Amino acid sequence: MGLDIRIPIGSLFVLIGALLAGYGLLSNTAIYQRSLGIDINLWWGGALLIFGCGMLALAWRAAAIRSRAAASTQDLTDTRT
Repeated sequence: MGLDIRIPIGSLFVLIGALLAGYGLLSNTAIYQRSLGIDINLWWGGALLIFGCGMLALAWRAAAIRSRAAASTQDLTDTRT
């Protein structure tokens, strides 16, 4: 199978996390007074970024394992013929 669902999901979470973290970094700190001064956009943006990067890392690791397995089976079929 060519499509790993972790790639679009990870990309989506990275994009949304980057936007949310960027908004948290660049926004006015006065809007966070209701949340006891905690920059919740920055924290959740970071959490989404970490999750998205983890999904992408798992997808790339699976692709590397699949390519190594395909190469080893190719080597086995070459030596048998």
